[in-house]
Amino acid sequence: MTSATRRVVLVGNPNTGKSTLFGVLSGLSVRTANYPGVTIEKKVGRLADARCEVELVDLPGTYSLSPRSPDEWVAVEVLTGELPGEPDAELIVCVVNATLLRRNLFLVSQLLELGKPVVIALNMIDSARSRGLEIDCERLSANLGVPVFPVSASRREGIEELKAGILQALDQARDFAPQKPLPKRFYDLCDEFSGDLSGLTRQPQAVAAGIEPAEGIPSRYLLERAILDRGGEAERQLKRQFGVPGAERLEAVRTRIESQLGPLSDVECDHRYAWAKRQTEGVLGAAGNAIHGPTERLDAVLIHRVWGLLIFAALMFVIFQFIYAWSGIPMAAIEAAQDFVSDRVQSAMPPGTLRSLIVDGVIAGVGSVVIFLPQIAMLFLFLAILEDCGYMARAAFLVDRMMGLFGLSGKSFLPLMSSFACAVPGVMATRVIENRRDRFATILIAPFMSCSARLPVYLLMISAFVPAISIAGGLISLSGVVLMAMYFVGVVVAIPTAWLLKRTLLRGEPAPFVLELPEYKVPDLKTVLHRVWEACKAFVIRAGTLIFAASVVIWATAYWPADHTRRHELERMIEASADGEGEQVAAWEAELKRVSAAALEGSVLGQVGHAIEPLVRPLGWDWKIGVGAIASFPAREVIIATLGTVYSMGGDVDEESEGLISAIREARWPDGRPVYNLAVALSIMVFFALCAQCVSTLLVIRRETNSWRWPILSFVYMTALAYIGALVTYQVTIRLVS
Repeated sequence: MTSATRRVVLVGNPNTGKSTLFGVLSGLSVRTANYPGVTIEKKVGRLADARCEVELVDLPGTYSLSPRSPDEWVAVEVLTGELPGEPDAELIVCVVNATLLRRNLFLVSQLLELGKPVVIALNMIDSARSRGLEIDCERLSANLGVPVFPVSASRREGIEELKAGILQALDQARDFAPQKPLPKRFYDLCDEFSGDLSGLTRQPQAVAAGIEPAEGIPSRYLLERAILDRGGEAERQLKRQFGVPGAERLEAVRTRIESQLGPLSDVECDHRYAWAKRQTEGVLGAAGNAIHGPTERLDAVLIHRVWGLLIFAALMFVIFQFIYAWSGIPMAAIEAAQDFVSDRVQSAMPPGTLRSLIVDGVIAGVGSVVIFLPQIAMLFLFLAILEDCGYMARAAFLVDRMMGLFGLSGKSFLPLMSSFACAVPGVMATRVIENRRDRFATILIAPFMSCSARLPVYLLMISAFVPAISIAGGLISLSGVVLMAMYFVGVVVAIPTAWLLKRTLLRGEPAPFVLELPEYKVPDLKTVLHRVWEACKAFVIRAGTLIFAASVVIWATAYWPADHTRRHELERMIEASADGEGEQVAAWEAELKRVSAAALEGSVLGQVGHAIEPLVRPLGWDWKIGVGAIASFPAREVIIATLGTVYSMGGDVDEESEGLISAIREARWPDGRPVYNLAVALSIMVFFALCAQCVSTLLVIRRETNSWRWPILSFVYMTALAYIGALVTYQVTIRLVS
């Protein structure tokens, strides 16, 4: 960040439209990074202006500045300027839900205690009006002592006025005296506590970690949080810094406060909500006559304990049907482009090692993964729509009762839903779960959710071996049903796993579930498409880096140490033939297949495959599938690149074939039996549905749990479950269909 760049931080309750507003203000030009020294992700955008450049930072949504989780602790440190290596925020923009004004002012009261300039973005003002709520923004601004701007981020209403207000607040650069919503006696006792701590010697571990003594208004706020939040992050930091003497003084000041003001929990809640009520006097009009809007009418059905669950299940069913049915045309276009590139390379280069690397390694490997980009884009499209319209929070509410049966709460739902896209952000999203046992249990079952890397495996096997049966005029297909079933396999296994974990390694009561249901709204098309674009871009980059590297490595191990002189000679003779037909050409092609097959079996890859074949034969697999499973541990979709490389060797797949699907359909055991059938396909899909996800997921689990114990446990027990599940699936299916 340059010296001329100003920093503005966006903060607000979950479901206030903060992310949408951030996207609108930044023009969706967003980059992500981790805060210095921690693994919490931040979103950063730019608000350009002729006079200065403004950096926008979007903090995780939070209901209060009472840090009880890593996410909330980082938010407080950023707002108070306490996070090492992070520039101080010059202005705070608090996004407030206009339909829940008084409730959202709880967070505003805490922000105003920081003594920093604050601007209120009163979002969803259109929803408030539709419900008959009238808000006098000028009166509210006068009461709070800060600018208030009514906006509707989804409709781009009031955005220019908000931008101008942000720039004006930055230009004024005046000091703000902190407001004090709590009783004066509380602040007096905090001052005495701060004085007591200043005379204490810091603990050696605090000195070694570079923790400085608390001083100044921001640090004073953290001391207040340490007093109010029993067991919170602020208390843990204080005890780490000042040890037993600090803990004793903390309990002493708490005792004095409770003797004079009552229980700590009541001190904060009662006085902050009383303060919020005073600030809204004369501000809210027609609040008592607010009509029941569409949100209330929809919720009467969508979160009904019976109809709501049925609608949720039906919605998931329809989504997977559409994902499978609508993706055929773009997939065919990508496959045609892949064939075109391969043909051009083959026509421009003579047969040899380099051409084999490019065609059989790079194009066959990476291309066989990219072809599934349309399904991945559609999956993210549906998830983005559900989240942006407000339904995803209802889904969390619906499953809370069900998840409570297994020791979890609805707070685990959103991290688990994120894991359907990728387990890495899903595991990181568990930071919002305050209860350590609930958090670790969610981390350990998150990899069961079928991420986008598994989708290509499902689609390949379904396309090749699931019968094309449909009913209801083609609206419901067996392929779509099987695809949905593969996604539910992980969910079904995760449920008893969570139950077992919460009764053995992670015993404890589930934390209470608190969730604010947002207003329903029409999804913002630009925001939804941006999320789809970011997801697709990440997938393509992954295919262009990790999968590219894996494809080259797999090709090399499948190519050497065999002598390919005769193979390349046969390829040259076939290509030099006038019409590519005739008995001589057919004889050359037959010899080419034999030579290529022998070279592959004698390669490093072939030797490894034959060594593990006894382990995978009970699953119905041959050595090539086993090699694919092993090669896919860095990233699950690599198995497609592996099979693409393996089956492209030796010319099994030519320009007239159906690509990889045709190649695996034609694969044979030595006795002539097909390697693949429906039982083998289901076995492969179940294995990938249950096995531990990529190396990145395991490393993130290590980072989030601060121990190798949990990722090792995750890898071992998930791999064992995957093997058992694949074994049972194959043995049962082969008996049913034989």
